[in-house]
Amino acid sequence: MQTKKINIAVDGFSSCGKSTIAKGLAKELGYTYIDSGAMYRAIALFAYRNGWMTDTEINESELKKHISEIEISFQANADGQQETYLNGENVEKEIRSLRIGNAASRVSTLGFVRKELVRQQQAMGKKKGVVMDGRDIGTVVFPDAELKIFLTASPEIRAQRRFNELQAKGISVSYEDTLANVRERDQRDTTRAESPLRKADDAIELDNSYITIEEQLQWAMNLMHDV
Repeated sequence: MQTKKINIAVDGFSSCGKSTIAKGLAKELGYTYIDSGAMYRAIALFAYRNGWMTDTEINESELKKHISEIEISFQANADGQQETYLNGENVEKEIRSLRIGNAASRVSTLGFVRKELVRQQQAMGKKKGVVMDGRDIGTVVFPDAELKIFLTASPEIRAQRRFNELQAKGISVSYEDTLANVRERDQRDTTRAESPLRKADDAIELDNSYITIEEQLQWAMNLMHDV
């Protein structure tokens, strides 16, 4: 296996287990997992703290004016679990609240926020040794990643996975509605104007409909031998 550190991009459809394989690879390789969701949460926390955001409104002009003051990083704790830092402060617990989670989905729609986070993500990537998952990592964020993985599975399988997750959380929803939502997200992700979901030309595709998480991780680790 190659000892020189590389960047790994994991893209794919919703409910394909992208973060599961990305986190697994990062742990096995001793790489940094870039949690883009945590980064949006940190932006939201910053906005709340400075009074530029409420549960219903965002002062976009003020946030945009100060966006360059935000620096987000990731560090492993004593147990090896990765935690999120906002301007050098550990904010892992604060950003996991439901309030900040809801706010993160709102700030993620702002183009200037996305542009800044992509800039920071790319800066992290310059050091190599990072794994990141999403829908445009191999095409937009890390187009030069040495290993690109594209995950897919049938809509029915992905809907079942999502349905099981929701049931486990005590959320009442029908399988039919879940399947409809998966298909709707596929349509939206692949046709959106900005950074649509598509497989990079040099990405290696895996249909994980009928394989286990362990088998999937082993498959990905095997790819490292050829990098």
